[in-house]
Amino acid sequence: MTTIFEKIIAGEIPCDKVFENERILAFNDIAPQAPVHVLIIPKKPIENIAAASPEDQAVLGEILLIAKEIAKKHNLESFRLITNTGRQSGQEVFHLHFHLLGGRRLGSLG
Repeated sequence: MTTIFEKIIAGEIPCDKVFENERILAFNDIAPQAPVHVLIIPKKPIENIAAASPEDQAVLGEILLIAKEIAKKHNLESFRLITNTGRQSGQEVFHLHFHLLGGRRLGSLG
């Protein structure tokens, strides 16, 4: 099944891009939970971290470095980077994605 993120990657659904290269796309969340709320996704369809394989190591590391750069561009000294894995964790789109949140004090999780 094609996810909404695959449709965004394919250009079928528009997004407010923050970053893009051959492997990764980052865009502003349409329902932000903080002043800065960016979704960072690999273009390769990986369901979630549990489905990642050793061949995904480079893109996963690159996502972390891109998250740092996006936070820096938004002048965030403090931020949260979250990924949900599985329905019980709150994963709604089954394409690996990271939420970069910042711009205000963030409450505790749980």
